[in-house]
Amino acid sequence: MFIQTESTPNPATLKFLPGQTVLDMGTADFPTPDAAGSSPLAQRLFAVDGVDGVFFGMDFVTITKAEAVDWDHIKPALLGAIMEHYQSGQPVMGADHTPVSGHAAHDGEDGAIVEQIKELLDTRVRPAVAQDGGDITFHGFERGVVYLHMQGACAGCPSSTLTLKMGIENLLRHYIPEVTEVRPVAA
Repeated sequence: MFIQTESTPNPATLKFLPGQTVLDMGTADFPTPDAAGSSPLAQRLFAVDGVDGVFFGMDFVTITKAEAVDWDHIKPALLGAIMEHYQSGQPVMGADHTPVSGHAAHDGEDGAIVEQIKELLDTRVRPAVAQDGGDITFHGFERGVVYLHMQGACAGCPSSTLTLKMGIENLLRHYIPEVTEVRPVAA
């Protein structure tokens, strides 16, 4: 098994490509070791000292390291953990895992606008962000402000504010005049 790695715009995050399907659909975010209970692979990765976060996409694993840790020190252990996991035959996610689109539900009068926002996120934003090892999902819409949740490499990325303001906000405002601003939300 050959696992490729790619850097991301976030220096604390690396993207691992195992050459196999990680998730059949959706994403899975594990911002803490406690959140990894439903995933044998995430548990194995958090067992490596210095891992601060794990995120799964369809064909990649994004790992965020602690600030004081150097990639040269933990990357070999992470590659070994991923390889061991796939050789073990264990599933990536436990049986209790249900795939999620990531978008929050929205009940309200702005339903048509929210559907347009989600459609633009799914077709224009999320595929590009997945290339960098992350995900951006809809969290809410209130009085012209779109609230987005950043995961994986996007969470804590130095260029995430620029991505939100110059990229996503401009895109949404162009297609949906009701959108006036985009803001990030915490998990």
